[in-house]
Amino acid sequence: MQQKHRPNILFLMTDEHRPDLAGWAGNPVIRTPNLDRLAKDSVIFDHAYTPSPVCIPARQCLMSGQLPRTCGCQVFGEDLPPFYPTFARTFSEHAYHTVCCGKLHHNGPDQMQGWLRRIGRDCRITERFVPDLDTKELSRVRISQADHRWTNTKEVRRSGPGHARNTVDDEYTLQGALDILEEVFVSPYYDKPQQNQPLLLKVSFVLPHYPYFCREDLFKYYLNRVPIYGAEQQLSGHPYLDTKHLEIGKDVMFREVQRTTAAYYAMIETVDGYIGQILEKLEETGQDPDDWIILFTSDHGEMLGEHGIWAKHKFYEASVRVPLLLRYPKRFAPRHVSENVNLCDLYATLCDLCGIPIPPGLDSRSLTGLMDGRQDDWDDESISQYLGEYLMIKKGPLKYQYYGPDMPPVLFDLAKNPSETINYIDAPEYQEVIRAFKQRSTELGFGALTSGPVCP
Repeated sequence: MQQKHRPNILFLMTDEHRPDLAGWAGNPVIRTPNLDRLAKDSVIFDHAYTPSPVCIPARQCLMSGQLPRTCGCQVFGEDLPPFYPTFARTFSEHAYHTVCCGKLHHNGPDQMQGWLRRIGRDCRITERFVPDLDTKELSRVRISQADHRWTNTKEVRRSGPGHARNTVDDEYTLQGALDILEEVFVSPYYDKPQQNQPLLLKVSFVLPHYPYFCREDLFKYYLNRVPIYGAEQQLSGHPYLDTKHLEIGKDVMFREVQRTTAAYYAMIETVDGYIGQILEKLEETGQDPDDWIILFTSDHGEMLGEHGIWAKHKFYEASVRVPLLLRYPKRFAPRHVSENVNLCDLYATLCDLCGIPIPPGLDSRSLTGLMDGRQDDWDDESISQYLGEYLMIKKGPLKYQYYGPDMPPVLFDLAKNPSETINYIDAPEYQEVIRAFKQRSTELGFGALTSGPVCP
């Protein structure tokens, strides 16, 4: 019996993209016509979460289908060991032509991690992976990390029109993706297209990651239209959640926040335009997008000043929740999925969709049941970890957070308080569910369940 042809996959990804900033997500100001066109025929996951609210662990967890403690990538700067069983490697082993254009954020010696081809400007091994490195000499000749990186205050103050490195990187990524599609499906000069071999093409943009620079025309469009997130400057009082907050009128001015927000919106519109060019190229080469699995997501969100916080690193929704849609209209009708899911789940999902055996040892669960409208066997749990010490468990509308033995835990109820301004950890009506969260935390290796009081 002849094997059914496996579908091509287009995996689109942005970086640091708030889950609520797209037209299909209900934002009335942002212009994202290309993402909206995809979303119209997609399964949209309204509660998708990153396994870690920081770039490198999030991306390596996505690649490995494992949580940070499982794959060993828990902090910025770490990488998967060479020849790790990533989803790219699994698909390569099953005869897919696997190509990644753009950001992967691998820092170690294995810069491919299973991809057969890689196009991008972020191929770089960091010094921590150099054997016998002379660290004393390196510290003498190199600018320190503290001096090298801008503070969040400076990021906000310097935002505005400009053509920053991230945009240059993304233009390179876009051109690489367009070239690959032409080479694989048209190959006009050598006439050697490879249309019979299924393609897994990941196009991973850096925008809208800071620095907050954008095209001048888009900046002017958004400048007086964008809302200000966190204008009320309402802090939580928690010793970690309030760290590195910027106070309007003291650290940054209101107009600087408005300019930064406008630049961020403009970067999202820019990357939406890149996605539009890729979709146009697909059709130009004779491909029917309805035959493809098209996936869009991001590695984490961006606080954008909400609760006084910028960038990510927190378990607030704007930081830890991500946009996620999957379009495959020949199999799935468009719908919204309200259950909690995770970026780790994409590994098993893609395998399931393509008839590839799901490897053992993953923290990944196939989402195909939810995409078909079946919720009965779904545990409705999503987990995120940060710095190897902090844990978030989202179950239903409840979000429990563990911050080690020296800081109090947090419980948000998004059904009652979607703005995440009330900590219900001491509320009597939640004590039973808090015990269950503590038990689950212990199972995951965070904290220890004691017979003492539930709340510190």
